[in-house]
Amino acid sequence: MTKSVDGRSMIAGFDDPNGKFGPGDIVVVGAGLAGLFTALKLAPLPVTVVSAAPLGQGASSVWAQGGIAAAVGDGDTADAHAADTIAAGAGLVDEAVAEAIAAEAGDRIRDLLAYGVPFDRSLEGAFVLSREAAHSAKRIVRVSGDRAGAAIMHALIATVRKMPSIRVLEGYEAEDLIVENGRVAGVRMIRGQERGNGAYTLVPAAAVVVATGGVGGLYTMTTNPAYARGESIAIAARAGAQIADAEFVQFHPTAFDIGRDPAPLATEALRGEGAILVNGEGHRFMADLHPDAELAPRDIVARGVFAEVSAGRGAFLDCRVAIGEALKDRFPTVYSTCEEAGLDPARDLLPVAPAAHYHMGGIATNLDGRSSLSGLWAVGEVACTGLHGANRLASNSLLEAVVVAARAAADIAGLADGATDLGPVEPRRVADGVVADPVVRAEMLEDIRRTMSEDVGVIRERAGLRRAFNRLTEIEKAAGGDTVLSNMALAARFIAGAALSRRESRGAHYRNDYPLTDVKGRHSLMTIADIERLSELTSPDEAGRDASSAAMGAVTQ
Repeated sequence: MTKSVDGRSMIAGFDDPNGKFGPGDIVVVGAGLAGLFTALKLAPLPVTVVSAAPLGQGASSVWAQGGIAAAVGDGDTADAHAADTIAAGAGLVDEAVAEAIAAEAGDRIRDLLAYGVPFDRSLEGAFVLSREAAHSAKRIVRVSGDRAGAAIMHALIATVRKMPSIRVLEGYEAEDLIVENGRVAGVRMIRGQERGNGAYTLVPAAAVVVATGGVGGLYTMTTNPAYARGESIAIAARAGAQIADAEFVQFHPTAFDIGRDPAPLATEALRGEGAILVNGEGHRFMADLHPDAELAPRDIVARGVFAEVSAGRGAFLDCRVAIGEALKDRFPTVYSTCEEAGLDPARDLLPVAPAAHYHMGGIATNLDGRSSLSGLWAVGEVACTGLHGANRLASNSLLEAVVVAARAAADIAGLADGATDLGPVEPRRVADGVVADPVVRAEMLEDIRRTMSEDVGVIRERAGLRRAFNRLTEIEKAAGGDTVLSNMALAARFIAGAALSRRESRGAHYRNDYPLTDVKGRHSLMTIADIERLSELTSPDEAGRDASSAAMGAVTQ
């Protein structure tokens, strides 16, 4: 069964029963902002960074356009930032976490400046700040308008390359966590081109930090890179970790609907600068739905856009009056996308649709990134600290990544006891390396994405969620030894199962059959055992339907 945690505080803190750990590398799985920042903050301790793609490729951080939210402007305060975060999170934000992360924002911005990030400044040296939806002030620290993610990653990669304590293993994908005596003791990895031939690489670890990003790749329309497919949620769960609030997937309301996969992002900063949303009839529909119109919380804007697209009227971003010709210089990334699509933002309406963008749920951790499984930390989008609640406040993601990364590094360093570099690791052979036939694999991958988009998307209801959960269970069984497919299917089952269990609408989770929000906010905490139990309750036969109907009343609301 899904476990519930009442109130806003999800994780009081995880204790490590084994205390200090001994020799071995600290392994960071993932090379986006959270992973690289953790590695840098751990120096001079030896760190091995595992990256599925060459550094700078395949990380969502590179694509982040808006910037980092931080109360560094005149008249703004960390308290105001925390209050906005709490309000946006629909009753599930851990207030202590929000206050701590907002308070530490300035220090982390200064860290990034020291690493060479060229944040936009005025002639007087003040940060040039933007405003995004649900923020009460301009507090988005940016680079070249919409190039914050790429600029930050460029600076961090350059610093990591020069750091002697950091070893980078590029082209490796994590397949499993090695658990010994109740503690994570290593990571099993494989090179993509070696899948199916039985060769894998085992890296022993004094501690493991998972920083692999989100779940967007589980949906047909997403702004995330292809590697963001939720596998680490499955890997951590199989090892024994708790997964929190998996049902809360944020759909960005304004992804370019131009047939590209992943879908390019039309940053929210455009609406912050006055761009409006209209349908194919020219009607400004968001003004009918919320007092803040285009700057309403993302879940409301996403549902508004989804409704227009579903009705066949289409949804379009109109930048012509508010930004016009200036868009080319102020938002070069967006302008480049428009050019490639044959659109002129000064004259044309820009077609948009909601796309899976950010996962508020993930591996349950405390504010220091420590999970419920000894030896395992998680930082960035793959983790759930309680900061985002049910609906992430814009540009809080990069902030959480650097704040929690720094805290996790300090937490690990405090436990380290003479960690030493283990030297190069050698591939080892196993007999059960399996990969599905390429055609079959592609079909199953598309089946996962289609199932999630159709039944676990912007708007949900019981029949669709049950159908999705059962289909994903079938796919996971059919995947056999193909770890990519089985891990993707399991991660998707966590999302669908948690969504089926939450009988209310809250933030990014909206159910047509339960449109009201429960008075008392509850987090969901699930384990692999809970997912298997839910499989029994959602059996497609008549007996299963009866059992599920009776039992679901006991599941978290």
